[in-house]
Amino acid sequence: MKFQRKISLISAAVALCCGSVGAQTGVAGETAVPLATPWMNAQLGAEERARLAVAAMTFDEKLKLVYGYFGADMESKKTTRPAPSHKQSAGFIYGVPRLGIPNLWETDAGLGVASQAGPDVRPGTALPSGLNTAATWDLQTAYAGGAMIGAEARAYGFNVLLAGGVNLMREPRNGRNFEYAGEDPLLSGKIVGAQIKGIQSNRVVSTLKHFALNDQETGRTTLNVRIDDRSARMSDLLALQIAYEEGNPGAVMCSYNRINGAYGCESSYLLNEVLKKDWGFKGWVMSDWGATHSTVPAANAGLDQQSGMPFDLADYFGPPLKEAVLNGWVPQARLDDMVRRILYAMFAHGVVDHPVAPAPETIDFTAHAAVSRKDAQEGMVLLKNSNGALPLKRAAKRIAVIGGYADRGVLAGGGSSLVYPAGGNAAAELTPKTWPGPVMVYPSSPLKAIQARLPSATVAYNDGSDRAAAAKLARDSDVVLVFATQWTGEGFDMPNLSLPDKQDELIATVAAANANTVVVLETGGPVTMPWLPKVSAVLEAWYPGTSGGEAIAGVLFGEVNPSGHLPATFPASESQLPRPALDGFPEVADRRFDVDYSEGAAVGYKWFDLKGLKPLFPFGHGLSYTEFAFSDLAASVKGGVLRASFTVKNVGKVAGKQVAQVYVSPLTARWEAPKRLAGFQKVEVQPGAGVQSSVTVDPRLLAVYDSASKTWKVAKGDYKLSLATSAADDQAVSTVVHLEAAVYDVNGKRSR
Repeated sequence: MKFQRKISLISAAVALCCGSVGAQTGVAGETAVPLATPWMNAQLGAEERARLAVAAMTFDEKLKLVYGYFGADMESKKTTRPAPSHKQSAGFIYGVPRLGIPNLWETDAGLGVASQAGPDVRPGTALPSGLNTAATWDLQTAYAGGAMIGAEARAYGFNVLLAGGVNLMREPRNGRNFEYAGEDPLLSGKIVGAQIKGIQSNRVVSTLKHFALNDQETGRTTLNVRIDDRSARMSDLLALQIAYEEGNPGAVMCSYNRINGAYGCESSYLLNEVLKKDWGFKGWVMSDWGATHSTVPAANAGLDQQSGMPFDLADYFGPPLKEAVLNGWVPQARLDDMVRRILYAMFAHGVVDHPVAPAPETIDFTAHAAVSRKDAQEGMVLLKNSNGALPLKRAAKRIAVIGGYADRGVLAGGGSSLVYPAGGNAAAELTPKTWPGPVMVYPSSPLKAIQARLPSATVAYNDGSDRAAAAKLARDSDVVLVFATQWTGEGFDMPNLSLPDKQDELIATVAAANANTVVVLETGGPVTMPWLPKVSAVLEAWYPGTSGGEAIAGVLFGEVNPSGHLPATFPASESQLPRPALDGFPEVADRRFDVDYSEGAAVGYKWFDLKGLKPLFPFGHGLSYTEFAFSDLAASVKGGVLRASFTVKNVGKVAGKQVAQVYVSPLTARWEAPKRLAGFQKVEVQPGAGVQSSVTVDPRLLAVYDSASKTWKVAKGDYKLSLATSAADDQAVSTVVHLEAAVYDVNGKRSR
């Protein structure tokens, strides 16, 4: 009795002096965690803390951390969300309160804090599309957008964000292209890496997704991508690798599709060999929602956490995993590794030491809207501007605004990334209203923003449904603004690259009535433009986000000088694509089929260069309201590192920003394509001034990957560096540099 009483007194004393630590779970009423628990010592490294915590866990506690629930009720499966999850959220994982390990609350987050459909949607600030952010070519803008999303997510009580989408645009008809960052490994990797870094600055975890080669939605859960290791490492995997290096994500989400026969979430090649061994990833791999297909193969192949049950056909990482470990089919050490990786990321990114607690009233939506607006305006691309049609003249007396719901707002993409705005859907009648809808129009009206800037002019709107009426309005106006939209979303692809709903005919009819016609595109990706010669200007506004109407008006009137450049090639037609017909389209349920990436690493502009094709608009293209000139290009090689310096001069009359693009072409060696983007820099220049800048070239962009040795090999010889405004710039400034043969390891580090 005395001994038992002594133990009780010691326990009470420890709990009394350390009771405040119990708040680290973020859940009221949970048992306090003594400070004496070594894994709660923030002075220790994340790896050591994770190891100590795993050692203190019971078998069943470990199993809890590797099993994820859907954060919303699912009527079709007759399941309800876990009580501690946030309503209409993406996911939830139970923590271990006994040890101070908090729950994981997950939200979709590529473009903002998303919400599942239902009566309790949470309003959030929507960034413009991922393509818009990539079109900024500006890492600070990407970081700021990520930081905004992370702050908003944290205020809503989320500590895991399903963001960080890097899937190269091999297929411009892909319905999810708007979530991603274009076709080039360097640009997409750098942009998304910066966004991940911004998200995680809020002491929350971001994922990197979708791992890997999930480049079309048609048959996404059944198709089999066929590609060789070298081509994958030099294209899609390189983009993901750069984003991983730049952003240091706590988690990676594996993809739906199969790769050379194996599902992405049970591909030992991708998860064990590439990600964990070659790249040294220490965090955890979670499945996409519905992408787990097994217990033993998936766990042993490197999947650390099943996500979003009941999207999968079975609770593979529930009781079946427990049985598999007990029977030795999945080693106990493997389960420990799964849990240790989850805990490592939680410790490394502050999830344990800085628990989330919902406080949505602290969100500064006005400041966040400004972040979204700046992103939108930095990424809008002026594709054409004849005879100074833009910026609009404030002396104009009669302005026609036609189509695109411009009287009400701006379009958003569909699917899991959809952010619900304050103020609701400005066009709630649009269909589909259910997944992957609702079709959302954010209540930021371009028409109202234009009218506010021209209070004494007549600004008339026509919805474009009657082409004759639209043409009459156009004839009676000084200038015409046609807003054209293309709704894309998760779970489906476009049948072609044409604008839907006969909008091409509308634009042609209006342009025939008034040559001073400006087209504003709100699209999920590249589109064809049969009417292009007939219009005076084209502005690609993508999906411009929460403040899209204001952002568009600011660019149209020259308050902001457009500085976006295309992150993807706009083909002249589908016949120019590596696969003119989309494999598996139209989709047939459960059909298995192969998609051969015969183009290898020659994605986007590289394919067009290789085949000598002229696109509608090339990768990197973007006009300005001023003019720029490049000069003083110089290249130097020191310690095997290639560096290019140059001057950008503003030879026009207004301040502006230019994206200096450095391409490299081998003169003797052979690559997958004639040239590669090797560096870029966005610079702001005042009229008449010049700015000096430089880029350092990642050696992997000068090399060819060798699968046998797992090294990047630079061939000895001469290489041409071009300082260009696009991938098709025939006026580029160039110089030649000589490189000695060199070998770099799988991560681009110099081999000794």
